[in-house]
Amino acid sequence: MAATDAEGGPDYLDRPLLTPGFLEDRSYQTQLADASCDGHTLVCLPTGLGKTTVSLLVTAHRLAEYGGKALMLAPTKPLVEQHAAFYREALEIPDDEIVVFTGEVSPGDRAAVWQDARVVMATPQVIENDLVGNRIDLSSVVHCTFDECHRATGDYAYNYIAERYHADADRPLVTGMSASPGGDEEEILVVCRNLGIDDVEVMTEADADVAEHTYETQVDWTHLDLPDEVLAIRDALNDVIAERLEQLKQLGVTNSTDPSMSQKQLNAIRAKLQELINNGQSEGYEGMSAHAEIMKLRRAVELVETQSVESLRRYFERQRNAAQSSGASKAAQRFVSEPRVKEAMRKAEAFDDLHPKFRKTRLLLAETLGIQDGERVIVFTESRDTAESLTEFLSESFDVRRFVGQGDKEGSDGMTQTEQKDTLDAFRNGEFEVLVSTSVAEEGLDVPDVDLVLFYEPVPKGVRSIQRKGRTGRAQEGRVVVLIANDTRDEAFYWISKNEEQKMEAELRKLKGAEQDIEAELDDSQQSLDSFDGDAGDADAGGEEDTSGDGDAPETGASGTADAGAATDTASDERSGGSDGGQPGLGDFAGESDSDGADSDGATDDGPDSEEHGTDPADEGLVATAGGDPDTEDIEIVADQRELDSHIARDLSTREGVTTRLETLAVGDYVLSDRVAVERKSVDDFLDTLLGNDRSMFDQVGDAARHYARPIVILEGERLYEKRNVHPNAIRGALSSLAVDFGASVLQTRDTDETADLLEVIARREQDRDDREVRVHGEKSSKTLAEQQEYVVSSVAEVGPVTARALLDHFGSVEAVMTADADALKGVDGVGDVTATQIREVVNGEYDPS
Repeated sequence: MAATDAEGGPDYLDRPLLTPGFLEDRSYQTQLADASCDGHTLVCLPTGLGKTTVSLLVTAHRLAEYGGKALMLAPTKPLVEQHAAFYREALEIPDDEIVVFTGEVSPGDRAAVWQDARVVMATPQVIENDLVGNRIDLSSVVHCTFDECHRATGDYAYNYIAERYHADADRPLVTGMSASPGGDEEEILVVCRNLGIDDVEVMTEADADVAEHTYETQVDWTHLDLPDEVLAIRDALNDVIAERLEQLKQLGVTNSTDPSMSQKQLNAIRAKLQELINNGQSEGYEGMSAHAEIMKLRRAVELVETQSVESLRRYFERQRNAAQSSGASKAAQRFVSEPRVKEAMRKAEAFDDLHPKFRKTRLLLAETLGIQDGERVIVFTESRDTAESLTEFLSESFDVRRFVGQGDKEGSDGMTQTEQKDTLDAFRNGEFEVLVSTSVAEEGLDVPDVDLVLFYEPVPKGVRSIQRKGRTGRAQEGRVVVLIANDTRDEAFYWISKNEEQKMEAELRKLKGAEQDIEAELDDSQQSLDSFDGDAGDADAGGEEDTSGDGDAPETGASGTADAGAATDTASDERSGGSDGGQPGLGDFAGESDSDGADSDGATDDGPDSEEHGTDPADEGLVATAGGDPDTEDIEIVADQRELDSHIARDLSTREGVTTRLETLAVGDYVLSDRVAVERKSVDDFLDTLLGNDRSMFDQVGDAARHYARPIVILEGERLYEKRNVHPNAIRGALSSLAVDFGASVLQTRDTDETADLLEVIARREQDRDDREVRVHGEKSSKTLAEQQEYVVSSVAEVGPVTARALLDHFGSVEAVMTADADALKGVDGVGDVTATQIREVVNGEYDPS
C-alpha cells in the first residue's frame, strides 16, 4: 500500500514549488522522477499510475534549480487542459504563469504570453507553428515533456520540436512519457532517437512499488453471431467489390478478387494505377475510379459488420447526398446507382431488429450498473455514427452522454473544447453513468476509474488497446469486455491487437532488463547530444565528422522528417563554391541584373560594385567565388501560413543563419526581399492549371508581378512532360507565358528539400550580397474589366491567357467570342480545329450535371 505517516494517513511529498499536502509520496514516481532529472529519459509506466506526476516532479526540480520555464506537449486539446489544471493545483506557481497554448489562442497573444509564462502547456502543432514563425524562443526552457511520446514517428511535430529544443535551449532536458512506447524494440528506439533521449526507465505492474497501487483487470472477449439479414447486406456489397476487383485484375494491377484483401494490398493496387496514369495510360484513370468505389464499398461492409445497421443507413444517406452534389465523382455516382447497392440500401432501411452488439452492450451495462452496483462505464467505438446512435439507444435505459472530437466527421457534429471539458467534469462528478466515446478519450485523459470498459469493436493496434484498457483497474478491480462479430474483420483486428500487445509487453520487459545498456544501444546510431561542441567539419569526440549543420541537433532516425543538417550542408556548399569538385552555387553568379545596372522597374541595383568583387590572383583557377559572406547576420524568409503543410518553412527554421517568419501573405508563398516574391507550384498543380481544373496560377503570378520587381515561380517535382497526358507544347506555352507575359523567372526543383535550398540561396543572395531588406507588401488586386473578360474566355476548354487575349482583340467582346462559329474562331492565331470545336461544344452543349 502507499506510504503512511505516524497517524496512518498517506505521506505527502515536500519539495520546492510543490503544493504542501497535495501529492501522495509514491516511491516508484519519485524514483522515476529522480532518474529523469539526470538525463533525457523515456518514462514507461502503465496507464493511470501517474506519468504526469513524474513529469511534474522533474519540472518543479528544474524550475527551482535553474529558473526559466517549462514546456509540456500533449497531442489533444482536452489533454492539454487537463494537464494545466493539475499543474495549477500541484505547483505553488501563480495560475496565470501556467498557460495553455492551443490553436484557439491567437499567434500574437501567444507570443506576448510566452515571455512571462513559467509553465506552458500546448499542442505540438501550435508550438511547431510558433517556432517556424519565430514567435517564441526555447533558449530559456529548462524542461520539455513529450506526453504520449510514442507519436514521435514519421513526420509528427514532436520530432521537429525536439530537434529545435536540443539546438536552442541553454539547459535542455527531455522527458518522454508513454504507457505504450512502441510495438517492438526498433519502434521504441526510433522514438528515443527522434526525441534525443538516451535513457529508458520502465516500471511495470509486476514491480512491487507499482503493484501496491494497481488492481487486477479482467479482460473478456465476447463473440457474437450476426443475423442472416445483416449477413445478406454484407454479402451483396462484397459481390460488388469482387466485381470491381475483377475489372482491376483485367488491368494487370492485381491477381486477387477477394473482397477481404488487406488495406496494404489495396494500397499496392493504387500505386500500380498511379504508375499507369504517370505513363499516360488512360485506363489508369478508369481503374482509379473503380478503386475509389471499392473503398466506399469496403467502408459500408465495415459498418454493417462491426458497427450497426443504423450506422450503415447514415453512411448510405451521406453517399446519396454526395452523388447528387455538383462536382460529384463518377465513383460516387456509380456507387449509389449500382443495383446491388440499392438493394443493400433497401434491406438496411427494412431492418428493424437490434444489431447483436447493441443488445449485448445494453445487457452488460445493466449487469454492471444494476446487479453489480457499479457507478461508471466507458464504451469505446471507432465510429462517430455509432457513438451517436448508441448514445441515443442506451439513453432509454441509462444516463448516457457521448464524447467525440472536434470538427465534423462522418456527418456528425463534433464537440467544442468547452463541451469536452464540461462533459468530462460531469462524468468525474458522477452526474451521469455512461460515457460513449470515440478514440479521443483513449490517450491519457484523466477519466475517473470506471467499473467497465467496453470495446464496441477490437482496435487493430496494440498501443490503442493498452490505452483504452488503462481507463480501469486503478482504484479497484476493473473489467474490460471486447465485442467481436464472428466471421468479420473484428476477428482479424482481435488477433492483430493481441499479438501486438504481447509483443509490446515482451519488449518492455526486455528493455526493463536492459535499462543499463539502452544508452549504449542508442549511441550506435546517434552521437551524444553533448558531444557536438566543435566547429562544423571538425572531427568530434567520436572521431566522426560533424555534418549536422547546427552542431547539436539529434538525428531523426526513421521518422521521415527532413534532415535539416544535410539540407544546411547543401546550401552551405552552394554558398562556398561547393564541396563536390568545386562546383559553383547559385549565389556565386553575382552579375548585375541589367546591363545598365538598373532593375526592370527603373530602380538602381544597390548591390556592391565590381571593385568590391575584384578577382584575387590566388583565385585565378576558380570558376566563380561565393557572393555572400558566411559570417553575415541571419537572413529572414517570410512564409505564408498555408505553406506549413509542405514543411519547407520548418526545414528552413532549423538552419543556422536563417530566421523564418509566418504571415498570411496576400501575394506569394514566400517573400525573400523587398523585390522577390516566390510562388511555389507542384508539378501536379501546374498541370491541373493546363487541364482547366484550376485557373488561379496566372492570377497569383500576376499579383506577384504587380507588387514585386522579381517574381519567381518554383515548379516542384519531376516528370513535368511525362506525368500527365498534356501536350509538351501546352506546357512550353504556359512556361513561356509566365516568363514573357508576367516577367516571372521559372525555376524547377525536384522536391521540397531542394526548394528549401533554393529559397535560402536566393534570400542570402538578396540580403547578404545586395543588402536588401525583407518587405512584405501588395495585396490581391481586384480584376479590371479587361482581366475579368480574359479570365472568362481563358477558362473555356483549352484556351489559355494568351489565346484569350487574342480572341478578345479579334472579336471585341466575350459575347462575340462565345457566339462566333468554328470557322471564325479558327481565323484567330493560336486557335485550331480542336480548340474551336471544344469552345463551340462548351457554349452550345446541353447542361447535364450527371
